[in-house]
Amino acid sequence: MNYKVIPKTHCLFFSAIVLWSNAILAQEMSFEEYNPKSTLVVPGKEVKRAKFPFVDVHSHQRDMSVSRLNTLVKDMDALNEAVMVNLSGGSGAALRTKLENIKKSHANRFVVFANVDFNGVGKTDWGEKAATQLEQDIKNGAKGLKIYKSLGLHYKDSNGKRLAIDDPRLDIIWKKCAEMGIPVLIHAADPKSFWDDMDSTNERWLELKTHPRRKRSATDPAPWEQIIQEQHRMFKKHPNTKFINAHMGWYANNLGQLGKLLDEIPNMNVGIAAVIAELGRQPQNARAFFIKYQDRVLFGKDNWKPREFPTYFRVLESNDEYFPYYKKYHAFWAMYGLNLPDEVLKKLYYKNAIKLIPGLDKRLFEQ
Repeated sequence: MNYKVIPKTHCLFFSAIVLWSNAILAQEMSFEEYNPKSTLVVPGKEVKRAKFPFVDVHSHQRDMSVSRLNTLVKDMDALNEAVMVNLSGGSGAALRTKLENIKKSHANRFVVFANVDFNGVGKTDWGEKAATQLEQDIKNGAKGLKIYKSLGLHYKDSNGKRLAIDDPRLDIIWKKCAEMGIPVLIHAADPKSFWDDMDSTNERWLELKTHPRRKRSATDPAPWEQIIQEQHRMFKKHPNTKFINAHMGWYANNLGQLGKLLDEIPNMNVGIAAVIAELGRQPQNARAFFIKYQDRVLFGKDNWKPREFPTYFRVLESNDEYFPYYKKYHAFWAMYGLNLPDEVLKKLYYKNAIKLIPGLDKRLFEQ
């Protein structure tokens, strides 16, 4: 057989073509696909268990059967989680079932917050009925009220108008919470970037691309600033009601402004659920904030995924540098530890929760 020998120069040419093609393909990689491994070598290690027992003031559990509670406690013990606050308590019979299951199994490890249905606001007897039901839910064992972001975003009154957070027809609810001595954990709006233009300057671009339903506008349903200001006006109008502003009120990326708000609104506290990525990229600024406002900040996680808690612990407790966050579309940047003092950690993890949430078993936090 006759084989045609390809000149060496041709082989080199073809090799160059292949390398060039691969380089072109690499340059066409999408942002979502680009996920480089850091070559930085620095001291540090994962913190798998919190230094002190903690209260997670921001959790959601639909299933609170006895078997599910048994499983949850095992995971909680591994994390050093003393108490889980389930914000998805519901109301009426559904709430009572959850509370009965807790009493049967782990009476001091779970707390349930009630919820209010804001459908029907505007009807003559809505306020009285809602307040009466809330009072009964508290008497049945609920330890607080959780308000979802649907208030301000989705709920409409009986005339079809968007229901504002500071609508005076809701005052009866906030007053009832003050009367019953329970806190209100409220989530208002979403990150401001969801309202901003979805362009190359929006650092939430990837989240909006992968979750397009999160994109908002000034008319869908209102400007971000308007919804947030409604919340703040409501806080100020009800100084005797204790509020926990979920997700640090979406000001974790502007701690200077959040500090001013805390100074202006003494009955407002903040939870850190779902904003650890903002804190972990500004370690010095965040550390100073936590020390200054150590009596006003509470630990929370939101999404119940035990494997994600170590990132929270590492940011709060260590002085590690440049370690990864667990969700790229939330944060494409690295994390740094705040190295919080022990007394600040204790307040964040459980002492502030004990002050705000009635009936927590203090024995769970004895060292």
